[in-house]
Amino acid sequence: MLPPMRASRLVQLLLFLQTRGRTTAAVLAAELEVSERTIHLDVDALSAAGVPIYAERGPHGGIQLIDGYRTRLTGLTGDEAEALFLSGLPGPAAELGLGTVLAAARLKVLAALPSELRVRASRLVERFHLDAAGWFHTSEEVPHLAVLADAVWESRPVQVTYRRGDRAVERALEPLGLVLKAGVWYVVATADEQVRTYRVSRITHVEPGTEVFARPAEFGLAAYWAESISAYERDAPRIAITIRIDPAVIGVLADAVGSQAVRNAERIAADDPEGWLHLRMTVDWPDEVPGRLLSLGSRAEILEPPEVRERAVTLARRVLERHGAT
Repeated sequence: MLPPMRASRLVQLLLFLQTRGRTTAAVLAAELEVSERTIHLDVDALSAAGVPIYAERGPHGGIQLIDGYRTRLTGLTGDEAEALFLSGLPGPAAELGLGTVLAAARLKVLAALPSELRVRASRLVERFHLDAAGWFHTSEEVPHLAVLADAVWESRPVQVTYRRGDRAVERALEPLGLVLKAGVWYVVATADEQVRTYRVSRITHVEPGTEVFARPAEFGLAAYWAESISAYERDAPRIAITIRIDPAVIGVLADAVGSQAVRNAERIAADDPEGWLHLRMTVDWPDEVPGRLLSLGSRAEILEPPEVRERAVTLARRVLERHGAT
């Protein structure tokens, strides 16, 4: 991804060449207030981005765009220009193998915009940045993402090795699309005549096929994903619990069990010796609840149901034993 200042200078260089024609590095350096070496580096960057620029060194050399090159965009509004420059996520694009392509495309679009839109788009790049991953979440290793992206684009099947729990399974997939959800990549594919979702980081090997499969005519990736997320959230196992908690760690509770569960929690009127809150809430994935609540340490207590409280006590004892506490 190009730094905003350099992207702006490259656009100036491109526009200067569009309007002035053939010129020298010395003239360009004086115009842009940089060194001639910087001009040559910028010319190389434009060339790598696919701009047909020609540079000839020497006393009679010069720099010019080949065949009067022009890039034009018509009908683009200011809001559309800003939306376009907010839509590019450099991290995911790089994971797909498109980091350089994205930078080149944004550079060309920026150069093609009318001056008033170019100013707005440049200001947006300087002042806004999109980061899809959550805090303290490093990007998952997805070494096979680019291969899967090619298979999706070319409608070619793949044979994958997929890590499921503590074992590996083989799957023949017809990839239909890739989805980035909260910093995690998923591939949506047909397997055994059913459309299923696989986490890309769990794929340890990919063998692309050579034939082409027919995509289901009625399949829509966005519609499938919305329906899949809705079903997942609707059908996830849940349990009702009652806890007492220090009000100062409500934010930690939201991190542990989910902000929606905390927002929907019922506050129970109770006289508490420490002034703590008593909450009744419904949380997902019952087996994980005791461990999650233990992350609050001594600032929370599970009241109901008894089996969850007992599992938390058992887990806490195991932690003490593991650390050699008596």
